[in-house]
Amino acid sequence: MIASAPSIVSSPEILVLGTSALLFTIGTIGLLMRRSPIALLMSIEILLNAGNLLIVLGARVRNMIDGNSAALLVLVLGAAEAVIGLALALAWFRPRPSADIDSQGEVQG
Repeated sequence: MIASAPSIVSSPEILVLGTSALLFTIGTIGLLMRRSPIALLMSIEILLNAGNLLIVLGARVRNMIDGNSAALLVLVLGAAEAVIGLALALAWFRPRPSADIDSQGEVQG
């Protein structure tokens, strides 16, 4: 019988690395291309989730549970960032007709 070469795609670690790289790319493109503060916050969340995948993968490869705790901490911090950022964005753009971040030249107090 002829032995077939192992498929590199079938390895779960490679799939998680690829997914994390794809999420990081999507988040970076969204961060650089969008001007809406809501889209910017969503892009930052995608970047955090890509990092979480890598943290959990590293914990799985090394058989350590500390990585899962760190990933949970990053999720909690990301949720807090989203809540505070959304509240600030709503407070900032409610009296204004445009939600474009480039249209705001300076902050007046």
